[in-house]
Amino acid sequence: MSATLAEPVSAAAPAARRWWLFSPAVDLLAFGGSAAVSLAALAVGWHLGLLDGDKADTPDWTWVAAVLLIDVAHVWSTLFRVYLDPAELRRRPGVYALVPLGGWLAGVGLYALGPAVFWRCLAYLAVFHFVRQQYGWVMLYRARLGERDRPGRLLDTLTIYLATVYPLVYWHAHLPRRFAWFLPGDFAALPAVAADLLEPVYWAALGLYAGRSLWRRWHGFTNPGKDLVVLTTAVCWYVGIVLFDSDYAFTVTNVVIHGVPYLVLVYWYAWMRPAGPRPANPWRPVGVFLATVWALAFAEELLWDKAVWHERGGLFGGPWSAGGWQGVLVPLLAVPQLTHYVLDGIVWRRKGNPGFTLLGESQVPKSQVLGSGPTHPNRPRT
Repeated sequence: MSATLAEPVSAAAPAARRWWLFSPAVDLLAFGGSAAVSLAALAVGWHLGLLDGDKADTPDWTWVAAVLLIDVAHVWSTLFRVYLDPAELRRRPGVYALVPLGGWLAGVGLYALGPAVFWRCLAYLAVFHFVRQQYGWVMLYRARLGERDRPGRLLDTLTIYLATVYPLVYWHAHLPRRFAWFLPGDFAALPAVAADLLEPVYWAALGLYAGRSLWRRWHGFTNPGKDLVVLTTAVCWYVGIVLFDSDYAFTVTNVVIHGVPYLVLVYWYAWMRPAGPRPANPWRPVGVFLATVWALAFAEELLWDKAVWHERGGLFGGPWSAGGWQGVLVPLLAVPQLTHYVLDGIVWRRKGNPGFTLLGESQVPKSQVLGSGPTHPNRPRT
């Protein structure tokens, strides 16, 4: 996800408008609420004895709630940003047609080299997507308050990347684990020293970020949305990957804080932006939106389970025999994921999307935005 959607606002604007990408309640629920749900689910898992198990020990209700209704559903929400938006579809019809086709052809080529090659490439593409999304949220909050200072950007970038990359390095350095991104063996092992060397850098970056945020708050400047994203990312990724060796813990901490904010973003873009028409009854489009992505997610997972996994017969029914078509069918079923990963790096960027802004407001002259200090105005770079 790009980091250039939000427009900076003036220091004189009300805090409720200056601090948040969507609104105070929506931002707090999307980021803080999703993290709270993840941690609450961990508490439930501890009570039920699920924090020491592998995939076979993770109950179906966890998979339905976290994977089907959030993770797979947020992939399909790209439809509302691109393929169900006639104006957007007309802007780049070639790109939007070629990305799914190219993804499928690339998948067929990778699968021909072996299923392990295909799943490893898909896993690392997914990892890149997950890491970049958290970075994107941080940059959005910086842009929202007009933070343009280079040292602050460097520290913010280092901190949010380490908040995600260090747990991933720890994971690679402590294989095998009781959980996998897609399938066991889809990550390549690293020597244990890699995690040992990165750990002090990780804690130092988090400490420097916290100290700088407290110092700036003491001097009259705060960016609570950015701090919330950094905090929730660091906590959930560390707990779900480093602290626990559990498929259940990884699932509930990994997908909820990733998928829920993205669903909010797409819904807000499609229906709730100040620049667009607001529905008289906002609950009706919420229902349409969720019903659509949930139905598509169910249909996709039904095909995966019947043709490939054969794991949830109680939910999807008996298996189908794919015969010798696995090399074509598996990449085809992965097309929604591949399309989402690629288009997510295109459609949220200001570059190539002239005039697009998340909030849809023309805020203030550029000479009046917040700069590197609490009260120092600085013209932003364009």
